[in-house]
Amino acid sequence: MKKLTLPEPINFPGKSTHFSAECWFDDTCILDMDYFVTTLSGIKAKGVRPELIGSIITHYASKWLPDLSTGEEVLSPKNFEDSPESVTALWMKKRFFVETLVGILPPEKDSIPCNFLLRLLRVANMVQVEPGYRADLEKRISWQLDQATLKELMIPSFSHTCGTLLDVELVLRLVKRFVNLDEAARSGTALIKVAKLVDNYLAEAAVDANLTLSDFVALAGAFPEHARATDDGLYRAIDTYLKAHPGVTKQERKGLCRLIDSRKLSPEASLHAAQNERLPVRAVIQVLLSEQTKLNNNKQQIDWSGTFISGTRSPNAGINDPSQARCMSKREMNVQQMEIKRLKEDVLRLQSQCMAMQVQIEKLQEKKRGSSFFSWKKIIVPSLVKHDKFGEVDRETDVGFIGRQTPVDMKTRLVRGRTPNKWRKSLS
Repeated sequence: MKKLTLPEPINFPGKSTHFSAECWFDDTCILDMDYFVTTLSGIKAKGVRPELIGSIITHYASKWLPDLSTGEEVLSPKNFEDSPESVTALWMKKRFFVETLVGILPPEKDSIPCNFLLRLLRVANMVQVEPGYRADLEKRISWQLDQATLKELMIPSFSHTCGTLLDVELVLRLVKRFVNLDEAARSGTALIKVAKLVDNYLAEAAVDANLTLSDFVALAGAFPEHARATDDGLYRAIDTYLKAHPGVTKQERKGLCRLIDSRKLSPEASLHAAQNERLPVRAVIQVLLSEQTKLNNNKQQIDWSGTFISGTRSPNAGINDPSQARCMSKREMNVQQMEIKRLKEDVLRLQSQCMAMQVQIEKLQEKKRGSSFFSWKKIIVPSLVKHDKFGEVDRETDVGFIGRQTPVDMKTRLVRGRTPNKWRKSLS
């Protein structure tokens, strides 16, 4: 089998070296492209593997369009000439080049690397190829989104109607396509990789002040609960969004924090969340309670493992390999006890703050009732109180003591009411 040689630019006599290096921008590019498509069709007819065909296409495309290999901005000044006609011609030829490449891509899933497809999609959005070609590219990328990198996924927004720097709507479409794939087409490991990738993407996109809360919530909540092994990345993205958007209301903060499962936060993230003033108080308390529950569970496991190692009967007595039980060191126990102590102090501090706030609320409610109630009380209550000849308050008519009378007091009052005064001394 003869070695395949890719078509080289056509050199014409009398042309400069600069023209021969960039002659693919001229009309001969179309001829060379047609020759490449014809050659590639002959290779496919011979039964060559799709992976080899994909490598040929990526090599050819990277040679003629360097933006597909470097990932740099397509609209760089060095690619254009001074005249506006050359800019328009370059735009149209790039569009024709990208549409031709998308049309000859092999249909197999892993024949083209995902990062190359993302770079091709970046150029396609820039030169505004037909919607059908863009949809085809997005579909192919969603099949292997777990192989993408964060750098290639950060595609800028070329639409004038979109205010964000990054094309968040594009990433949302890719993620929804990926999540809706059949379980046979994607594995659980791939889902976890994509969720982690999207969390990192959200942390970068959250810095943009024009990113709306609805777009952030839609992209963050596009995954099922089991897709994230840990919520540290999501917490970092939400914290970044709250820092870059100080105008978010209290209800919106609560809605963002509902996306986080406090049970999936690492100890470092939980400690940061407990001291984060941007989070609502309820979210902080949930984090503290979850961390305390984890520590209590670990302590119980340590106690059971300790009794198992010492020979005491435990629920793990049926295990054949006692060497798997691990007793924590003294240093680890001290660290855990310090963590528990610190968490308890934080809980007590939050409880005292809540009680102080409750007292303030009660005071405000009392002030709202008005001063008329207290003025009537001052007028009415003293009139009901009688004084004896010694100036002491008569408890029989004092309304303040009516609610505290006991059956013995009632009996004494009845006896005193029926017995004359002259018999009282004799009865005592």
